[in-house]
Amino acid sequence: MQLAVLYVVLAAVATIVNIGSQALAVALYHGMYAITVSILIGTGLGLLVKYVLDKRYIFRFQTRDLRHDTQLFVLYTTMGLLTTLIFWAAEWGFYAVFETATMRYLGALVGLAIGYLVKYHLDKRYVFSAEKRL
Repeated sequence: MQLAVLYVVLAAVATIVNIGSQALAVALYHGMYAITVSILIGTGLGLLVKYVLDKRYIFRFQTRDLRHDTQLFVLYTTMGLLTTLIFWAAEWGFYAVFETATMRYLGALVGLAIGYLVKYHLDKRYVFSAEKRL
């Protein structure tokens, strides 16, 4: 139960980074692709923060060196592709239906919550597994 609570707290931190950086990007850039740029920035920053937090606090995983850490991050990112699609689909879906920033961010929250749940199970099984510790 403690792990589940910690995971939710750390997912919330990554979510705040994601949504906050999206809001900042939209505030700073008003061009034709503002929403797309903001989603890409938020996704990238959220991914980096989530990787560091998961590796250290959820899976208590130590990498051997920079090469091992890079390989692990690539695998972590690969596992995140499906969950990112879930997140993006929810965010874009809410925006397409409701056409407001508030509902777009709500869609992002829903998509991130579902995506993080799926991601935990993928990471536990494939990324931070015992075989990867060697």
